[in-house]
Amino acid sequence: MNIHRKIGLPAAEPLSRKGQEPSLFERFRDIRNATKALTLTLSAEDQNLQSMPDASPVKWHLAHTTWFFETFVLANVSEYKAFHPAYSYLFNSYYEAVGARHARPQRGLLSRPSVQEIGAYRRHVDEAMLDLLAGGVDGAVTALVELGLNHEEQHQELILTDLLHAFAQNPLKPAYCDLRPTHTVAPTAPCFERFEAGLVEIGHCGDGFGFDNESPRHEVLLQPFALANHLVTNAEWLEFMAADGYRDPQNWLSDGWQQVTANDWSAPLYWEERDGRWFSMTLSGLQPIDPNAPVAHVSFYEADAFARWRGKRLPTEAEWEHAALKLEPREGNFRESGFLRPVASLSRQLFGDVWEWTASSYAPYPGYRALKGAVGEYNGKFMVNQMVLRGGSCVTPCGHVRSSYRNFFYPHQRWQFSGLRLAEDIPARGRAWYEAEEASPFLKDVWNGLSNPQKQLSSKYFYDAKGAALFEEICRLPEYYLTRTECALLKDLAPELTQHLAADTTLVEYGCGSSLKTRILLNSLPQIGEYVPIDICGDSLATTSTTLASEYPLLRICAVMGDFMQPIVLPEELRSESLLGFFPGSTIGNLADGEAVAFLARARETLGPNGKLLIGIDLVKDLATLTAAYDDAAGVTAAFNKNVLAHINRELGGAFELDRFAHRAIWNASDHRIEMHLVSKMDQTVGVGSRRFALRAGEAIHTENCHKYTVESFSTLAVQAGWALEKSWQSESPEFAVLLLA
Repeated sequence: MNIHRKIGLPAAEPLSRKGQEPSLFERFRDIRNATKALTLTLSAEDQNLQSMPDASPVKWHLAHTTWFFETFVLANVSEYKAFHPAYSYLFNSYYEAVGARHARPQRGLLSRPSVQEIGAYRRHVDEAMLDLLAGGVDGAVTALVELGLNHEEQHQELILTDLLHAFAQNPLKPAYCDLRPTHTVAPTAPCFERFEAGLVEIGHCGDGFGFDNESPRHEVLLQPFALANHLVTNAEWLEFMAADGYRDPQNWLSDGWQQVTANDWSAPLYWEERDGRWFSMTLSGLQPIDPNAPVAHVSFYEADAFARWRGKRLPTEAEWEHAALKLEPREGNFRESGFLRPVASLSRQLFGDVWEWTASSYAPYPGYRALKGAVGEYNGKFMVNQMVLRGGSCVTPCGHVRSSYRNFFYPHQRWQFSGLRLAEDIPARGRAWYEAEEASPFLKDVWNGLSNPQKQLSSKYFYDAKGAALFEEICRLPEYYLTRTECALLKDLAPELTQHLAADTTLVEYGCGSSLKTRILLNSLPQIGEYVPIDICGDSLATTSTTLASEYPLLRICAVMGDFMQPIVLPEELRSESLLGFFPGSTIGNLADGEAVAFLARARETLGPNGKLLIGIDLVKDLATLTAAYDDAAGVTAAFNKNVLAHINRELGGAFELDRFAHRAIWNASDHRIEMHLVSKMDQTVGVGSRRFALRAGEAIHTENCHKYTVESFSTLAVQAGWALEKSWQSESPEFAVLLLA
């Protein structure tokens, strides 16, 4: 069920049936109704809560937005009669020109007027306003009404943020609405979009409504900069926390560090750690942190410290507006989506989800003049000591914001849905560096893996030239039974295998290595006339191809450099041949079941409907044999495991110090797999490309899985991918199997 429907929130305002924008009368009616709808599930007690001086009770918001129309519009209508003479005092916010007012920190003491009386006040003013608008109004009144409607939409957002703060103080952690689930979104590789230097215009363009602080439109000179394509996530914030971000003053502004120490900040507002897991108070109660969702409820000081820690900065508001100028501001996670919380997304999220702190102080634009009269106090007098935020949030009404919209809060404030994205000056690294970074799948995979709560690195990056040599050394170790057992089994089964192959078969091998097992097939299967090795490592591929070409001069060899975890397209002349795929070594055990099925499905497509696949799988066996194979006494497997860090250092300019990590191999009984990890020996922060990653002492990077199967369990996976088991061969202890799939 859509939560917005359940709690009565209206959908984003549609165009009228005739394709016209809603009239002022319709907009007034709809926006006022939307405010009321926000309160339908709230008790009178809920609506009287004031949890801090910065926040206001819900019923005060209801009354104040009504007071705005009564004071600035209806007071000029001769026949209008004010609802109550005291309300001008009770519900004035900060307008000195209007008169005295009740103190803001004491709004929660107003048990009277009641919620019902304020409801009657709203109906009284609404009836008068609708009568006025039905008869038509001049341009000056229209401008005041538009200001009042946009003012009301701002208070709709404040109703939800103030209520969240109040509910967060309650040990019961009450929910305003049910949690609307969202689709799981895997983290994307972070990258930065470049923007060139030049004179750009920012500010309200003059079409439609705009607050006075968005004008006048003016030119700004921008230097070359780059803006992150994603908001900073909870997972990234956890890295900052793990790296003592809240305990190390080096990245903090002086005023910010005073806030940290005075208020004992150690995490974003509303975060709680329970039994080693982080939770956050939301409008749906206390919920587990989604690591891939944008971080929220951080102050400017925190955002700035995080940016410095990352070696970046916050964008200026001019940079942000220039980047967002051509985007559709209605496309984002706003209140009408029903999530009422920031959610993970594959989009850039420049609009919606969280208000984004900028590096810009809230100040007037060149040539700014406040509006005349009391409404001139709306923005102008606050243009000091505050910082600008851009983009809107998950509780902002859809259609309320635009690229020129300027929100502003004091730098220490956290109760709004405020987050951040990073920026960087292009000259700091140069354009060529950005182009190389954006083009590197290796770098993106490393960033993605190290950004997960359980850090991980793909085992495919073990195999640079040094890694391939280390693996060949592993295969000769006495503890590593897999290679010698599979080789013996292949020699035994080869005569029978020939009966299952067509004449002039092409052998397609996934990952060639030294081709030790390949030679067994080439020597035993006379049908093989062509060999197609596929490998991610160009050095290994070239060495193997050259060596086999000299040893088998009549063998046609067509090498393919590629990642066999991605779709592989064979040369067109091979696609009609009889193809035998070869995937030895139980390498498929490195994959999770879903990944294994995906690989098998891709192999089915590559090899064609008449193709076959010969695949080696390691079988479940005694624990001592298993663990020794992945933690040998000579330490070769440990060096192989650590080589992935050396590979990152060589290729990506990483800063891993290998002696700060220990090799660990463990048996995961529930998932039937050996796991290899690199365990940090100390608290440390390591840079890879433009990003840094914090590791705690004892924290592990998961580098490889080696699943162990039964013939039956693997056959089940193969069937899911469109294969059938044609034949199987199995060794005695240590148990290993080779399967022929068709």
